[in-house]
Amino acid sequence: MKLGDIAVGQRLSGIAPDQWVHILGVVPVGATAVEISYRTQAGQYGGQMVFAAQAGGFTVVEQDGRPFDADGAEFRLAAEAMRILEAAKYDPFLSVSTSDIRPLPHQLKAVYEEMLPRVPLRFLLADDPGAGKTIMAGLYIKQLILRDDVRRCLIVAPGGLVEQWQDELYFKFGLNFTILTNELISATLGGSVFEKEPRLIVRMDHLSRNEALLDLARDSSWDLVIVDEAHRMGAHYFGNETKKTRRFQLGELLRDRARHLLLMTATPHAGKEEDFQLFMTLLDRDTFAGKPRDGVIRSNPRAFMRRMVKEDLRTFEGEPLFPQRVATTVSYQLSDDEQDLYERVSSYVRTEMNRADQLDGKRKNTVGFALTVLQRRLASSPEAIHQSLVRRTARLRTRRDDLAHGVAVDEPALDPSTLDDEEDFPSTEFEDAVEQVVDSATGARTIAELDAELASLDELTELARRLRASGRDVKWAQLSAVIQDEVLSDAGRPQKLIVFTEHRDTLEYLRRRIGVLTSPEAVLAIHGGVGRQERRRVTAEFTHNERAQFLIATDAAGEGLNLQAAHLMVNYDLPWNPNRIEQRFGRVHRIGQEEVCQLWNLVATNTREGDVYSTLLRKLDEMRAAYGGKVFDVLGEAFADGRSLKDLLVEAIRYGNDPAVRARMRETVDAQAGEGLRELIEANDLDNDHLSSLDIDELRREMDEAHAKRLAPHFLEAAFADGFTRQGGRWSRREAGRFEITHVPQVFRANDLPIATRYERVTFDPALVDQGNDAPRADLLAPGHPLHDEVLRAALRRWGGSLERGAVFSSDAVAEPQLLVGVAQEVADGLGEVVDRRFRFALVDEAGQVRDAGAAPHLDLTPYPEGVAFGGALGWLGGAERGAMERAVEVELPAQLEEIAPARDLRMTRLWDAVYHRLSHEIRRLGEEALVASEKEGLGLPVREPSESLARKSRELEARLDARRAQIDAQRRLVPRPPRMVCAAVVLPAPGPVEAPTHTRETAEIERRAVDAVLAAERALGRRPVEQDHWNPGFDILSEVDGGLPIRIEVKGRLKGKDDFVITRTEVLEAKNTAPRYRLALVEVDPEDPANDDVVYVANPFDGVSFGGFESAKLTLPWRHTRAKGQQPW
Repeated sequence: MKLGDIAVGQRLSGIAPDQWVHILGVVPVGATAVEISYRTQAGQYGGQMVFAAQAGGFTVVEQDGRPFDADGAEFRLAAEAMRILEAAKYDPFLSVSTSDIRPLPHQLKAVYEEMLPRVPLRFLLADDPGAGKTIMAGLYIKQLILRDDVRRCLIVAPGGLVEQWQDELYFKFGLNFTILTNELISATLGGSVFEKEPRLIVRMDHLSRNEALLDLARDSSWDLVIVDEAHRMGAHYFGNETKKTRRFQLGELLRDRARHLLLMTATPHAGKEEDFQLFMTLLDRDTFAGKPRDGVIRSNPRAFMRRMVKEDLRTFEGEPLFPQRVATTVSYQLSDDEQDLYERVSSYVRTEMNRADQLDGKRKNTVGFALTVLQRRLASSPEAIHQSLVRRTARLRTRRDDLAHGVAVDEPALDPSTLDDEEDFPSTEFEDAVEQVVDSATGARTIAELDAELASLDELTELARRLRASGRDVKWAQLSAVIQDEVLSDAGRPQKLIVFTEHRDTLEYLRRRIGVLTSPEAVLAIHGGVGRQERRRVTAEFTHNERAQFLIATDAAGEGLNLQAAHLMVNYDLPWNPNRIEQRFGRVHRIGQEEVCQLWNLVATNTREGDVYSTLLRKLDEMRAAYGGKVFDVLGEAFADGRSLKDLLVEAIRYGNDPAVRARMRETVDAQAGEGLRELIEANDLDNDHLSSLDIDELRREMDEAHAKRLAPHFLEAAFADGFTRQGGRWSRREAGRFEITHVPQVFRANDLPIATRYERVTFDPALVDQGNDAPRADLLAPGHPLHDEVLRAALRRWGGSLERGAVFSSDAVAEPQLLVGVAQEVADGLGEVVDRRFRFALVDEAGQVRDAGAAPHLDLTPYPEGVAFGGALGWLGGAERGAMERAVEVELPAQLEEIAPARDLRMTRLWDAVYHRLSHEIRRLGEEALVASEKEGLGLPVREPSESLARKSRELEARLDARRAQIDAQRRLVPRPPRMVCAAVVLPAPGPVEAPTHTRETAEIERRAVDAVLAAERALGRRPVEQDHWNPGFDILSEVDGGLPIRIEVKGRLKGKDDFVITRTEVLEAKNTAPRYRLALVEVDPEDPANDDVVYVANPFDGVSFGGFESAKLTLPWRHTRAKGQQPW
């Protein structure tokens, strides 16, 4: 075409690759060029200069130019492939229906009401342990991946949890993630491992302490970053200075390199509000900028987080999700021999701690840590203290000999000061290093001092040896009594008990003693040295083998374990970090636990640390009477604002001989575990999120509706089968619902995707993935699986053009020609981020009436027979297409905006209020301090910070405030994008003999009487039936049930004596999707008397019915045979 022929309103091809564009503006630029603006077929806007030579390559695309000549079968396959591949953009629950999970109300609310609407995401998920935060994260990840919103995802977790994350994402969601290892880094030649691996799981400390990896991370970016146990990324204020741990600095780096950021922890608040606000800067550094000050309202974190406690979680039936949990203190007194050893070892520890006080900081910390652990082993068992003393004596004797011969002495490798918090000590990667420190760290600096310490150790070792040989162990006797009274005395179903200890020596000791009491086969153990595969095996054995009744675990091994098979637990060793009581309890008190959970805490009251713990446990018993299990939710916080429990226990060991010290410590524990707990619980009740019965009912109905419309296995199987076999794939049916793929053609493996040449088993049903009994595990072919998606993408590449060309179909459901259109609508914010997507099929008639066509109308259509002429005129199709688009613009888009705008506006208002409040306060404070500093500088007085520095910081914050205002204003603004017509087809009445008007009228009367009869039957049953629109696909009546979910009823009416009836593909799929809340109502109509019309309901009417591929859209079934399977309405 010529340059001057380009005009507004044209559709031109040749400008954008593989699509036409709609010309919106044309501005001449001299005599040789024009500047054009346009909208692409995909809805994107663009503009460019066009010269005469370029214009020659443009072609006008006629407005009504669809030839409607595409092959009907290819159109249906392409339409279904498009629907499935694009489903996640419009179906928020797709990740649920294509994963092997059954989500609960609080999980759905978190993902679909809290997280997905936030674009971009900055969120803290802080539900209690055992609430299924990994499930929520998996749903969120999969939904964003299916939407093409996330391609690069990084998960950061503690070292002991990375394998669990990998397993959960693969087995429950079908997502393949790679764990970052040194081997993987070494194998990445000439590039960044973060760029090569789009889905990575990394150990938190591996990344935070490796400068080379941090440099690579600074040059990378991610669509989504998730941090598990995020509270470990801690930072603290010291005066006005901020101490940032390496982990916190990693969090800041990831915050700035991630578009979406999700932090997860069950303990977000350690009691110090200023540290919590500092932690929240990882989500928004403006909202939580600066140190909170007295008299200033603090930023409210509720806009950035969700926290629910176990006691508030409910099932879909409104029942408590978690059973009751009961803790019992088992108090005992050491025997005389045990008391003597306790006093002697404690005296040794106190002496060595006093000597360590004279050392430099690093060595002082190491020796203090070693002696603290030694004291804890003393309280653990005679075996643990004996073995520790033997090893320590041997190590120090070697050290003494080395000193005597002038050999350099290596200090222990572990420096406790490099750890960010005490809870990391009993972790897998440090367990062996801790052993070395405890055995060898000493404050002795000379041979004489070592000789004196060794003499003390020899005496203590002999005392411990004699006690161990005597077999007297009061603490073991208490555990033995619990085992015999609570586990072995139950003659019914075998009970299972978990015993937590902090030390491997005690673990092996208990394994032997419990094995003698019962049998060695009944006792299993997991500690930090147990590998991943063996840990899985032990967990499975304990869960499924009823003879395996006892599991002994250390905290290192217990991290991440799900052990709902047991409901009885003993803390053989009480942790010095009170958070670990809840973490241990959470191993059994998890989703799926049905029994009341019992916990026994063993404590020796005649020891100094036992006296502190006895006071704590007694106070917990008092608080539990008033607040139930909620005391465990805040126990760690009670000891974070003031004296930590660990500090109190160390003080008890060192100074507990003084009665005044003991009394003061009891008062401290009483205050922190008494009034402090009460305040925390009551504050949590006000701050925490809750699920009301109305919330649960609404979620149930949303899930029911989504379940009815879901991409169920039969949808996925039919589309995959057609696309796979049409393109040369070979497969065979094996077990029910499972297949073997024997040949994957090269066409699916050409794009460097992780697709195999054959698959031993595949399935489309999550329930059939793992059948046990040595049956091979099946790959779940669903959206997100590489082979599944590539088969459908290849089908679209090959036959997608048929959607644009259009096809002609026939249907018994239409009496006049209709135009079927598929329309996509998007709304973005002012930054271009898409915040809402909609897609729908609609039918348009010659008069321009537009009505919803259901989720998959193309599946019920039959290609119009070749050679059969249609007598009607179809010149109105172009106008109908324009009418559908005008309706989308005039009705659908405004309704979409009206629906999403209020929540978006409220969220942005709250965000701006929080940002403005915090930054404006900091700006004023810095300005005032700058004025004061300037006055002092003028008088020659010293200042803590120069006035210019303070003024510069104030100006920087003003600039940040302006930038955030512009950003939030843009995010608040909603920009509807032009609707896109994705496909179009003509639907004609089914060809055949022309029915007489009388016959048509009689058929309508029979259908009317059938529906009326079912409506009457439903009302007689006390339900509230609502007749659906005539065009509603899949069912005719939605019947509401008091206190339950609605029932869907498809009605078929026939005169007595008829032999068959017709069902469509959509009706069959609706029945399978909504069972057991689906009825097929077969009404036999009496031509003489309506009172004799007979209604029967058939449950699961189409079990065994399969359409196979897309060759047919309807089936004929025998009327009498099907009615015989029915019964009176129920």
